[in-house]
Amino acid sequence: MKTLKITSIHLYAIHLPLHVPFIVSYKKYDYMPSVIVKLETSEGIIGYGEAVADEHVTGETWESVYYTIKSTLAPRIIGKNPLNIEKIHDAMDQVIYSAPTAKAAIDIACFDIAGKKLNQPIYQLIGGRFHKKFPITHVISISDSKKMAEEARKMINKGYRSLKIKVGKNIDQDIERIHTIRQAVGNQIPIRIDVNQGWKDSSTTLKVLEPLQKLKIDWLEQPILADDILGMAELKEKSLFPIMIDEGLKGMKDMREVINQRAADKVNIKLMKCGGIYPAVKLVHQAEMANIECQIGSMVESSIGTAAGYHVAFSKKNITSVELTGPLKFSKDVGNLKYEIPYIQLNTKSGLGIEVDEEMLQQLTVFQDIVG
Repeated sequence: MKTLKITSIHLYAIHLPLHVPFIVSYKKYDYMPSVIVKLETSEGIIGYGEAVADEHVTGETWESVYYTIKSTLAPRIIGKNPLNIEKIHDAMDQVIYSAPTAKAAIDIACFDIAGKKLNQPIYQLIGGRFHKKFPITHVISISDSKKMAEEARKMINKGYRSLKIKVGKNIDQDIERIHTIRQAVGNQIPIRIDVNQGWKDSSTTLKVLEPLQKLKIDWLEQPILADDILGMAELKEKSLFPIMIDEGLKGMKDMREVINQRAADKVNIKLMKCGGIYPAVKLVHQAEMANIECQIGSMVESSIGTAAGYHVAFSKKNITSVELTGPLKFSKDVGNLKYEIPYIQLNTKSGLGIEVDEEMLQQLTVFQDIVG
């Protein structure tokens, strides 16, 4: 019997156009740069993966991810069996340290192939389906408080039942933003606050939390610098709100430190931070052993990367929330992941369960290559 092998790897560096600019504490995005990989195999099965880099989180850029895959990872995995996920990751780890976003694209494409080969959705390969559906949280990027409140009201009227507010530019303005939005939507709508490291340290964050104590906040996400695990532990001890770690958690070593220091009530796992589906599942199991709930988040990815995140989320009991709304923010997308606001429900199609529009992929491509 012939062994399934990867025969060629196509790379597409693309720009995904946003309906409106996306603004977080450290950057404004007028579009999202992404790298799409297309793995071809000896049996004609094709798998798609995606890498959306954030240099503020993993140190990778759009350009570095592209050339890491082209020059380092792709030559290493050509000829290998994409079903052997552990061996694929070992091969990638042997040729480059870290680079989780680049590795995630390969990982996702291999899982897409595995699902198609076995005629099963990816979630069936990593534990089976646990959740029936997940509520969708609308993410509001940084603007002035009135505009953010107006957007919040508009989205609640559209059917969204929870909000995530991006802050971290200016402390006084952040307090005003949060109060204004809470007043606009009432007390029954869950609100999460994401600072993206913008408040820098625990002492500053504690000062900000005092004016927010009477507000109903689901959790506070990564208010301080990513490497300050002890600062996160202090906040967890003193905050009235649950504390979530995001940028400070990439791989298994980070998770071990978070657990040892009791530095978070909840962890935000992103495929782009940890290296794909396979490492994400390992992180979920680590967190579960420490009785820490998980969320699956994203770097604002297309239907490809977003669908991969949903497959992980739907398969694990310990994943209790998701923030995977990239496709809703794009005016053009390369895939057809379907949302039914205020929920998303995965289909039972094999692999990622989406169709990739090759014409749109070419339309959004800035440059491309093929290896193999």
